[in-house]
Amino acid sequence: MSSIDQVGTFSLGDRRVKRLGYGAMQLAGPGVFGPPKDRGAALAVLREAVARGVDHIDTSDFYGPHVTNQLIREALHPYRAGLTLVTKVGARRGADGSWIPAFSREELTQAVHDNLHNLGLEVLDVVNLRCMFSVHHPAEGSLEAPLRVLVDLQRQGLVRHIGLSNVTRAQVAEGRRICAIACVQNQYNLAHRGDDALIDELAREGIAYVPFFPLGGFTPLQSSTLSEVAARLGATPMQVALAWLLRRSPNILLIPGTSSVAHLRENLAAAELRLPDDVLQALDTVAGIASA
Repeated sequence: MSSIDQVGTFSLGDRRVKRLGYGAMQLAGPGVFGPPKDRGAALAVLREAVARGVDHIDTSDFYGPHVTNQLIREALHPYRAGLTLVTKVGARRGADGSWIPAFSREELTQAVHDNLHNLGLEVLDVVNLRCMFSVHHPAEGSLEAPLRVLVDLQRQGLVRHIGLSNVTRAQVAEGRRICAIACVQNQYNLAHRGDDALIDELAREGIAYVPFFPLGGFTPLQSSTLSEVAARLGATPMQVALAWLLRRSPNILLIPGTSSVAHLRENLAAAELRLPDDVLQALDTVAGIASA
């Protein structure tokens, strides 16, 4: 049994995946742009993740662009039975590495075909629509038109399940009126808990929530509190942050990313970390700590 089996599984569409997976974004070059500094190391991380039982890998063809998907194919194709690959569409990269919205029918269709080609697949397990009304944060705006495109591609047999990324609660509700939503992928962690109500709502509906940036946006004081807790437990701050997310709700699926085999092993070891009640109480104060 793999250590990550200890944290159980949750539904991702019609798939059942372990709650601790892997995010491939950091395998690309700086700024998620260009090739990795060490291609061999990137391939080794992917192979190590699967060898340790990871069955959920998050990626996108706009990482690189094309880089992470091509690495995944080189490292893991033909894919092990039960491995679920989740990708994203809705953005493209400028020549300078900028992030550009790509919501037209033509852009979304091309993105799906690019993901299929670079991953070496005939159908994509899950495609998340990345909302780009604001590049880095959720912002209101209708998702009906791009979701209709993905539904058409789903009917063609190119996409199994549809998810949403970087979205507001209102956009999730709109999306669910248009099609079945397999997962929602937003920033959420100990310090940034704006999606608390959304997570609970999705849990009741059996829909996965996939937080990104488990240590993103922490102030120095918040980081200090987390580091103190980690030292007490003999763990890393990332392990504590991941363990807290696993405790937060059973529908949370984690995709911590790294380009290092050693850090990958550390992250996956979070599955074995137990957080006593007094530690959980201390961690709950992190969200309320203001910057100095």
